[in-house]
This record gives sequence, structure tokens and C-alpha cells, in this order.
Amino acid sequence: MALFDEVGYWSEVKLEIVRKYAQAYSKILRASGLHHVYIDAFSGPGLHISKGSGGFIPGSPLNALNVQPPFEEYYFIDIEQRKVDALAEIVGDRSDVHVLQGDCNERLLKDVFPKVRYKDYRRGLCFLDPYGLSLSWDVIKAAGALETLDIFLNFPLADMNRNVLRRIPEDVDPQQRQRMNRFWGDESWRDAAYSRAHDLFGEYDEKASNEAIAGAFRKRLTDVAGFAHVPEPMPMRNSRKAVVYYLFSASHNKTAAKIAKDIFDKYRERGL
Repeated sequence: MALFDEVGYWSEVKLEIVRKYAQAYSKILRASGLHHVYIDAFSGPGLHISKGSGGFIPGSPLNALNVQPPFEEYYFIDIEQRKVDALAEIVGDRSDVHVLQGDCNERLLKDVFPKVRYKDYRRGLCFLDPYGLSLSWDVIKAAGALETLDIFLNFPLADMNRNVLRRIPEDVDPQQRQRMNRFWGDESWRDAAYSRAHDLFGEYDEKASNEAIAGAFRKRLTDVAGFAHVPEPMPMRNSRKAVVYYLFSASHNKTAAKIAKDIFDKYRERGL
């Protein structure tokens, strides 16, 4: 497997959205005097290859490191040691940057989130861009409970549709259902994804639209994870313009939510 991922147009849009938000976020937090950190749970090696140009482009860690004014600290996590090593080499010897190897579901809860507590006057921006359904709901819920974190989250719709949200739910592999339960937090996704319908042959399960499933998860971010503000997510597409995932923003701050919404709105119809 190649060290550097090849990314398309919409992935570059995603990186640009998070970069712009990080810029606004850091400026506001620096002025407030609060210690603020940037967290990337699936950091990769720091660079991507653009499908459009064929050249290297900065990934989210390097974008964050270039934000001015800078964050106080940076936490970059990846499960692959070679990607961690590559990013650490690019970053160099910096006391404000922590490059961690391991499963982010463990490292975030054990090593990172405890360093961003409300009572310590700390705040953070956390980018959760998982490889499919590899993120645990426990991380999302913990982020909401802290009340110190703004998050950007890749809602991996393509993985869900390919492996879990089949036309006949009973045909889904139990291991795939378990992956979905872990990401969603329980089995309530079935109620969001299917409804009972009727035809001449009797009852059957009818799959909900992508928009409806994303809407149910948006509600879950507020009602269960406890985020106060979750703007309508940004649909991210492949080269055929089909939605492959949704980019969510969630925060406890009304101003932060407005900034995210404004950035989303600028990009929402781009390229359609």
C-alpha cells in the first residue's frame, strides 16, 4: 500500500474547509487567552498526492501547522507506524507537536482528551476523518461531553451503503453490522435507515435516503453526544458527483457553528 494517499477534488475541498475553519478558530481562541490545541485522529503522513495535478499537496496536519496565529499544541495520531514516522520527519523536533502511533479510539480517550478539560481553561479543534467505519461512537460522545471541543467528522456513507445498508437487512454480515453499531453507538441506525413498506407481495424494508440517514445522525450528535450546535452537513462527492460521505461540524459555541455554516455554504454547490 502506498505511503501517500491519492485524493480527488472533493477531498481537497474538505481539507480547504477544515483549514479555513482552523484559521478562524485559532484567531478567536488566541484572542480569548484560552490554551487551544489542534487534534487530528487520522493524520496520515502529512502529504497527499492530488489526482488533479499529480503533485504533492499538504494534508490536514501541515495545514494546521501553517495556521496563523498558531495553535498552542498539536496532536497527530495514526495507526500506521510508517505514516507516523513520515509525519514526524516532516514536523521535526518541536515541543508543541505530539505525533502519536496507535488506534485513535484508544489514544484520544486515554492520552489526548484528558489534556483538553474545561476546568483547565483549554479548548480544542478535533478533526475525525476515519477510514470508513473505523471510528468508535465512544470518541464522539466523549468529545461532546467535554464541552471543550469543536469537531469536524467524516460520516462514511460509502462504507455504510457498500457493507451495511443493503436492500435486505438480513443479508448483511454480522461483523459489518457490528462495525456500524460501533460507529453509531447502538442499533438505532436500523430505525433511521429503514422503514416498513407494503406492495402487492406484502411488507418489506425500504431503505431511507442518504439525506435522511445523515439527518438522523445529525440529531444524534445533539441529542445523544450533547453538542449544542450541529449545522447541516456538507455532502462530499466522487468524480461522478455521487455523495460518498458527509462532512459534519459540531460545537458548543453558537459563533463557531455560524462560521462552519458560512464556510459550508460557500462550498456546498461548488462543482455541481
